[in-house]
Amino acid sequence: MKPQAAYDELLRRSRERALLASCAAVLAWDEDTYMPAGGAAHRADQLAYLAGLEHDQATDPRLGDLLDAVEDSDAAGAPAAAANVREWRRLYDRTSRLARPLVEETARVTSLAQQEWAAARRAADFGRFRPWLERVVALKRREADALGYDDEPYDALLEEYEPGARSRDLAGLFGVLRAELAPLAERLAAAPRQPDVGVLRRDYPADRQRAFGEAAAAALGFDFTRGRLDAAVHPSSVAVGPGDVRLTTRYDPHEFSDAFFSTLHEVGHGLYEQGLDAALTGQPAGDAPSLGLHESQARLWENAVGHGRAFWEHFYPLARRAFPEALADVALDDFHFAVNRVGPSPIRARADEVTYDLHVLARFELERALVSGELGAADVPAAWGEAYRRCLGLTPRDDAEGCLQDGHWAAGMFGYFPTYTLGNVFAAQLYARADADAGGLDAAFARGDFGGLLEWLRVKVHRRGAVVPAARLVEEAAGGPPDPRPLVAALRRKYGELYKAP
Repeated sequence: MKPQAAYDELLRRSRERALLASCAAVLAWDEDTYMPAGGAAHRADQLAYLAGLEHDQATDPRLGDLLDAVEDSDAAGAPAAAANVREWRRLYDRTSRLARPLVEETARVTSLAQQEWAAARRAADFGRFRPWLERVVALKRREADALGYDDEPYDALLEEYEPGARSRDLAGLFGVLRAELAPLAERLAAAPRQPDVGVLRRDYPADRQRAFGEAAAAALGFDFTRGRLDAAVHPSSVAVGPGDVRLTTRYDPHEFSDAFFSTLHEVGHGLYEQGLDAALTGQPAGDAPSLGLHESQARLWENAVGHGRAFWEHFYPLARRAFPEALADVALDDFHFAVNRVGPSPIRARADEVTYDLHVLARFELERALVSGELGAADVPAAWGEAYRRCLGLTPRDDAEGCLQDGHWAAGMFGYFPTYTLGNVFAAQLYARADADAGGLDAAFARGDFGGLLEWLRVKVHRRGAVVPAARLVEEAAGGPPDPRPLVAALRRKYGELYKAP
């Protein structure tokens, strides 16, 4: 077959697999939001069946022949085409090592495990979830063994989310951040001037939180004609396809920050998905090159924008109108200080910017140990408590506040957590460059104009898709390779200013 004809066939097959994956995405979203509990077993079978079909398509030996015909040919000469061929080859070689029964069983077990995790979390009972975690970990170990690795099995799972990432390199990154951020957190927690976080724990009716969150999402640029926001046990974003991005968050009527900043985080993911080049739909080049880069967009909008004073100069008057009973007696400066409080918290999703990566470090260490076999599922609660004492100096009160707070392990997402920290690193660099290019973004934010930042991200990040790998994209957009120092510098500058005596 001629190279161009082979490329066209690969493109047709890629789009077909993307359609199949989008069907599974709708089912997964429905499971998180509206599916009745009685549908769990049937939903697990549905997802397992679709996973098997997708696996068959992704491992068809004909793909190997087509790739052989295309590689090193003129058909793969354009940047997007070259990226497609690069990723098709990587995914074909990776997926072909996995047997269909393993893929189906993983999809079935993780679907059921997520239901059991949600019930166990409500009951704060790890014992209920333990057998499911054991099954998931066993499946992920089998997956890692099938995929192969050089140093440790966890590396094989990291590759799913951050191509090219290795445990030893991440351990070095976390070492740098821990050495810088842990002392900073201690100094801020001991500062004489502290915010009154009680103002965030007043009555905030869930229906008004939802309306306020949707208004903020729309102001940032999220298009509700091509997306939606619903409630779920765990905040998430699901890209079903062009024109259909599903976000979820969770509401606590006596806590403002959890839902609002979780919503901004997921909006960041949603803006990325809505900004991808629609002409590349169904092609690897049209997707994000890594989860770390995707997380950078979520963390950028949640933290660099949403926790900034300029953001609240615009939104705080709207918040006081939405929640007059809670905020009528709270000044803007006091509210802004409260939402930026630094202090150890047992909950990752509610962690401040300074301690957040210490939460991720604890999970990184624990899941490496689970996958390697050094840690058994039965010992997770005790190991979690020890990790939190070591990394954050606190002990969770119960399993819900501890090892059951995240649903990632139930979903089989081992290797995902480090991408949050990579996202923080990337976000700091990207935001600093966008701010410099704009000559300062705060004035626009204060008047409710977020379009300049969004358009910069559209051009520099979103529309580029996976034409180049994530690290190279960050280097080209931000002007330097991935580096934790801008993140550390930004946090020192921001919180040094916030916590100094007036």
